[in-house]
Amino acid sequence: MNIANNWKDYEILDMANGEKLERWKNVTLVRPDPQIIWKEKSFPKKWDDANAIYKRSSSGGGGWTYKTKIPDNWQIKYRDLTFNIKPMGFKHTGLFPEQAVNWDWMINKIKNAKRPIKVLNLFAYTGGATVACLYAGASVCHVDSSKGMVAWAKENVISSKLQDKPVRYIIDDVVKFVNREIRRGNKYDAIIMDPPSYGRGASRRSMAV
Repeated sequence: MNIANNWKDYEILDMANGEKLERWKNVTLVRPDPQIIWKEKSFPKKWDDANAIYKRSSSGGGGWTYKTKIPDNWQIKYRDLTFNIKPMGFKHTGLFPEQAVNWDWMINKIKNAKRPIKVLNLFAYTGGATVACLYAGASVCHVDSSKGMVAWAKENVISSKLQDKPVRYIIDDVVKFVNREIRRGNKYDAIIMDPPSYGRGASRRSMAV
């Protein structure tokens, strides 16, 4: 297993009782994580300093409780990449920090290819992989069915000063778009696909199976 240990703006401070205490630059959040099954906190006093806590509701969903005022959104950096962060309604912040090991792998592969690389990023979310691939010199087709997530990805590309790189944003059902690309005869050197375990639309369900 590779560990995403090159972060400076993100840090897991502690984990216990199905929750993790995280530092996102200058903001500390508590978020649920069902994989954390042990009970004892290693640094119990640090939890008192959390700025916001996400609690699940017994009826489904959940929400944030803010102990102190935090920005509506802020930025964190991973090496030369910049991402926009904000607490969302379903515990997420718009970024999965553990994916940094994959970004590093992609960057290395693209830079060492010594030829133009064309990437198709499916279920592309807020564009962490898109930003990494553009930074490495690839052209990217970024596909997600959510207009809001695609807009967020554009913000991340701009924040990383990569807006002049060759990127195409597509708001569409993934399966429908892929079928059209096949009919067109369009080919890619690399396909990134990280479908959610659940979501809206037939394509998300079929691709996640």
